Amino acid sequence: MADSSCSLPPLYENISYKSYILRAVDLTILGLLFSLLLHRILYMSQNGIIWLVAFLCESCFSFVWLLSTCTKWSPAETKPYPDRLDERVYDLPSVDMFVPTADPVREPPIMVVNTVLSLLAVNYPANKLACYVSDDGCSPLTYFSLKEASKFAKIWVPFCKKYNLKVRAPFRYFLNPFAATEGSEFSRDWEMTKREYEKLCRKVEDATGDSHLLGTDNELEAFSNTKPNDHSTIIKVVWENKGGVGDEKEVPHIVYISREKRPNYLHHYKAGAMNFLARVSGLMTNAPYMLNVDCDMYANEADVVRQAMCIFLQKSQNQNHCAFVQFPQEFYDSNTIKLTVIKSYMGRGIAGIQGPINVGSGCFHSRRVMYGLSPDELEDNGSLSSVATRELLAEDSLSSGFGNSKEMVTSVVEALQRKPNPQNILTNSIEAAQEVGHCDYESQTSWGKTIGWLYDSMSEDMNTSIGIHSRGWTSSYIAPDPPAFLGSMPPGGLEAMIQQRRWATGSIEVLFNKQSPLLGLFCRKLRFRQRVAYLCVSICVRSIPELIYCLLPAYCLLHNSALFPKGLCLGITMLLVGMHCLYTLWEFMCLGHSIQSWYVSQSFWRIVATSSWLFSIFDIILKLLGLSKNVFLVSKKTMPVETMSGSGIGPSQREDDGPNSGKTEFDGSLYFLPGTFIVLVNLAALVGVFMGLQRSSYSHGGGGSGLGEACACILVVMLFFPFLKGLFAKGKYGIPLSTLSKAGFLAVSFVVFSVGN
Repeated sequence: MADSSCSLPPLYENISYKSYILRAVDLTILGLLFSLLLHRILYMSQNGIIWLVAFLCESCFSFVWLLSTCTKWSPAETKPYPDRLDERVYDLPSVDMFVPTADPVREPPIMVVNTVLSLLAVNYPANKLACYVSDDGCSPLTYFSLKEASKFAKIWVPFCKKYNLKVRAPFRYFLNPFAATEGSEFSRDWEMTKREYEKLCRKVEDATGDSHLLGTDNELEAFSNTKPNDHSTIIKVVWENKGGVGDEKEVPHIVYISREKRPNYLHHYKAGAMNFLARVSGLMTNAPYMLNVDCDMYANEADVVRQAMCIFLQKSQNQNHCAFVQFPQEFYDSNTIKLTVIKSYMGRGIAGIQGPINVGSGCFHSRRVMYGLSPDELEDNGSLSSVATRELLAEDSLSSGFGNSKEMVTSVVEALQRKPNPQNILTNSIEAAQEVGHCDYESQTSWGKTIGWLYDSMSEDMNTSIGIHSRGWTSSYIAPDPPAFLGSMPPGGLEAMIQQRRWATGSIEVLFNKQSPLLGLFCRKLRFRQRVAYLCVSICVRSIPELIYCLLPAYCLLHNSALFPKGLCLGITMLLVGMHCLYTLWEFMCLGHSIQSWYVSQSFWRIVATSSWLFSIFDIILKLLGLSKNVFLVSKKTMPVETMSGSGIGPSQREDDGPNSGKTEFDGSLYFLPGTFIVLVNLAALVGVFMGLQRSSYSHGGGGSGLGEACACILVVMLFFPFLKGLFAKGKYGIPLSTLSKAGFLAVSFVVFSVGN
């Protein structure tokens, strides 16, 4: 409960990062793009179809830049002051923490365990926390690992709080060099804790290789004769903090759940799992706030929960000031700079409008908001209005919205009315929790439609975020230093392509469902610029123009036709490219990254746009035509080998083969066909020019190809340099013969068409 005294300093403040210089640069680049388009229009008749295609592509790029400029126009973020929390709040609210996992092979249990341990050890009263792990893979190995981790947590959590450790995920903490006086108390505790963690790792690793080592515990009987897509609901209270008072030696509740799955039912992927987590936690602990963290994102800031509570507990005249608090996704992998930079600038930009987009991890939600509550239904003091009380708390409304479980309805009423959750015994709620996990429980209810995480898209985070903002809520963006959460990305190559394809498919799906920012333009409470921001992050359809634009310089070289303006007008193109390069390079260097990182990022996004995003468009087309259903593909997560068992293998010993080595792994997947084709075509065009294979004449008055087109071909090859290296490399870093054969056939066909057309 918060103190209402106005004399005390605020728990947070909003910080604006407006820069008129950056706005001027954005507008200048936009002006140059429009100038190029105007020049295309004026001289279209003299250059024919080539300029028409270039005009359409550049129109798309100009539109995307316009959306981006509008989104980044007023960047902002929220700065919390957790040290002031104790002065303002004498009874901190409870928080339920959710960790979903789906596949014990692609998401190793030791990774899940480290995420859970980092959450259990945050600086927050243990009796106010509960950690729920959702296992959509129904794996006895995951449950076994969680059970063993609960034993280690009784050592790890007190150790973290006793010495106020900064890093609270053991696999990262034990990478740091040991610095303490030999024989000191800390030294003894450190050695003992590390030894116990290595035992935990060995147990999990051994059980992974031999299922007999899982034991014959009666609790494992629930996993007998089960399949990942065919099993009953399983709920296990791994550890219960009975009678906890918030002592530093206490460990929060740990609950394992796996919802019922049957082959003939639609389970809505991660969104369905999150809604089951919301129902089970509502029955057991019913905390007013919920945190969802991906299984590969560990808590890197011990005060992260207190930082989020600063936002929720600040007394505000505007009751819709915050529906959720989003922390940015950041990574400890060296191959993820390309993602952190763009999310840094876009995240702050969107935060300056109606609030950040929910990115699916590192997000604190208000349970009342997730239950469908709107700002209009609240009084100034935050309690339900009389109208809302009559409508929302009516028995028929509750059962039709939340299901027929009486226990579930009771917990919903308590949550909506902000009644303190009683300290019940968790095991007493297992039977009711199993009921709300049945496959058909959500049938004829509002779950996934207006309540909880919304369905109809693989990007359940964005879909749900639009639904919340459309009701008039705002959200807050906190980017602390050090980062609140750190995670890993799939290793370069196929896994990265799969993840990007899934994200792109989900983003495009949002454009075509009921939550689309294009629909109800003036009907809902979603601000116009917030719609623009959602559209900006969903515009993966620019993949087709990017693919075409990568081929145009090669076509023009071989066809001996002009792609870019001649004479002084060529300066528009050169200035545009130069300003864009310098601007994006400046963004990287301001965040402390190198020129090489900038170059790798530019290359990465071109490759993704012409491969993963391209396939996502095909996915959406097939779905809209009813010819196919999108399948949620779990990307493979990895942990550095040396961090899992303290084996002492240093990074330098494995840098040649590690996921962060900077090398791209290839296989026979179609994901690598477009990039290989683009490189071969542009190389063929450059070779053709030097060998005189161009057409000897051109049919339009715009002039033939020249230095500009040749430089563009070289630039394209540089952007797809990983594929150029793959042409000459061997093994997993070389492009397979099957892919080379397909790309070679397409490249020859393209050259023949370009020269002979």
